[in-house]
Amino acid sequence: MAHHDPKDELKAEARRTANEVGREARRAADDAEEALEDAKNRGGEILESLREKGSEFVDAATKQGSDYYESARSKGREYAGQARDEARRLYREGERRAGEVGAYAEDYYDDVAAMVRRNPGQALGIAAGVGFLLGLILSRR
Repeated sequence: MAHHDPKDELKAEARRTANEVGREARRAADDAEEALEDAKNRGGEILESLREKGSEFVDAATKQGSDYYESARSKGREYAGQARDEARRLYREGERRAGEVGAYAEDYYDDVAAMVRRNPGQALGIAAGVGFLLGLILSRR
């Protein structure tokens, strides 16, 4: 009959447990390595996705900025055209009114000239009086 030494049994049991712990540790290390690799891959995918989204955002912002620029430019041309048309209208109106004032001035000049021809002495007295008053007003300044 074979004799079993309790120390040998304990050593064998310790070896089995150590081997099992080693296998579990290797499995855990392999699992951790897989998880790390998956995390790296996911991180790369996320980074690439962020790059794409960023690029899309920049493209959209560039297009929108370009659209706003074109819209503002178009409105600017439109408003400049309206301002030009209004300036022309005002210029024509000013010319018309200047012509009217000129016509009135000619009429009054003709009336004053006729009055001076009819009453030269009276006109000379009025002119002298107006000149004297203007001289007083201007000399006080």
